[in-house]
Amino acid sequence: QVQLVESGGGLVQPGGSLRLSCAASGSIFSINAMGWYRQAPGKQRELVAAISSGGSTNYADSVKGRFTISRDNAKNTVYLQMNSLKPEDTAVYYCNADVYLREAPEYEYDYWGQGTQVTVSS
Repeated sequence: QVQLVESGGGLVQPGGSLRLSCAASGSIFSINAMGWYRQAPGKQRELVAAISSGGSTNYADSVKGRFTISRDNAKNTVYLQMNSLKPEDTAVYYCNADVYLREAPEYEYDYWGQGTQVTVSS
């Protein structure tokens, strides 16, 4: 019913930048919160950043001042600008969205993207 497609991952040197995008498509009535999570090998998935439908944001302490989350509601797309990347930012990054469907707008459903690899290494 709803697909989240991420793009923008890759290999970057320490101190470099990447911009992730995640576009939601399908039977969407509206989208509430959107966010980015990451999971490094051997670790639990953790919240990186989230943004409400009104634009309020929150970040993990480890990325504050380096990462910026934004969204384009008209395009159902969320972005993550990552600057000053560190080797410890290496992980698979997942997009998440809380979606109200056209056929059931009174319920909120949680969707995930397939993940995109970010590797920070010299």
